[in-house]
Amino acid sequence: MAKPSIRRPPVPERKMPKSFKELTPSRHFNPRTFFRELIWKALLTRRTGEHKRPTFPKLRQGQVAITWIGHASFLIQFTDLNVLVDPNFANWLFLLKRIKRSGLKIQDLPPIDLVLLTHAHFDHFHKPTLRRLPHPKIGIMPWGVGDLAQNLGFERVIELEWWESFSHRDWKVTLTPGKHWGARTLHDHHRGYGGFVLEHQGRRIYHAGDSAYFDGFKEIGKVFSPDVALLPIGAYHPESFRHVHMGPDEAVKAFKDLQAQCLVPMHYGTFKLSFEDMDEPPRWLREIAREQGLSQKVRILVEGLPEVF
Repeated sequence: MAKPSIRRPPVPERKMPKSFKELTPSRHFNPRTFFRELIWKALLTRRTGEHKRPTFPKLRQGQVAITWIGHASFLIQFTDLNVLVDPNFANWLFLLKRIKRSGLKIQDLPPIDLVLLTHAHFDHFHKPTLRRLPHPKIGIMPWGVGDLAQNLGFERVIELEWWESFSHRDWKVTLTPGKHWGARTLHDHHRGYGGFVLEHQGRRIYHAGDSAYFDGFKEIGKVFSPDVALLPIGAYHPESFRHVHMGPDEAVKAFKDLQAQCLVPMHYGTFKLSFEDMDEPPRWLREIAREQGLSQKVRILVEGLPEVF
C-alpha cells in the first residue's frame, strides 16, 4: 500500500459547553427545535416495517451476500465468514424512537465471526445489541474505543489507526479515514472513527461509517477501488449537518471518487436524526442516479432481505 497522506486527526481541546447548541455537532439546534423535530415528531410517527425471517442464500466462492438491518447496520456474508457492521437492533436510543423496525430479529442472525464498529456514537456502537449477539469472536474498531467493548462477549478486541490493517486467516480489514468525530460523551474526544474495507475471496466491501464528503474518498479509491460501497445518504438537513454527514448528492460524488462498482445507501429511514423527510434521501438518490446514468450501479436494499453481489 502506498503511504497515504491523510493521517489521524489531533485530539481537540476540551471545553465545557456554554449552551445546548454546543452539544450538537452542527451547533444548530436550540432545545425547542431539537425536541419538536427529533423527539416529538418521531413520537407521533407510527413505527413501520416488519421483521423478516431471512433466507440466507447458498453462496459460491467469491460471492458476497449483504443484508441491510437498518440505519448503518449490515450483515455481510461469504461462504465461510459472517460479519456484522455497526449492529443496532434498538427500538429506542434514549428519547429517539426507531421509526422503522429492524429488518430481522437478533435471534435470526447466523453465528458471527467478526464485528466492525466504525465509531463510538450510540447509534453505531450500541452496547445492548452487542451484548446479545451470538458469541462474536473478534471485534475491530478505531483507536480509543476498545475499552467500551470490554465485557460485551468478544473473544478478541482489536483497535486500528487509519490505514492500519488486521488480517486473520484469509480475510483482512483496514480502517479508513472519515470526516466525522468519535466522542461518545462530552469528555472522550480521544476516541477514533472511520470506515472499513473488508477484503475476502477477492472481493472488497467498503463501509464508510458516518462521514461528510471529503477528499479522502479519492485516496481510498486509489488504494482499494472497492466492489461495493456502503455509503450514508441521510441526516444532511439543515446545511450545517453536512459538516459531519452526506446527502445523496455528495454520496454519489464519493462513490465516483471511490471508483467503486456498486453503491448501497444507508443511514436513512430508521431514526429521525435531522430535518429532511424520512423518505427524501432514497428518492433523491434515485433521481440523481437516473440523471447521471448510474441507476444500474445503485442498489437500494430492503431491510431484512439478503442480496448477492
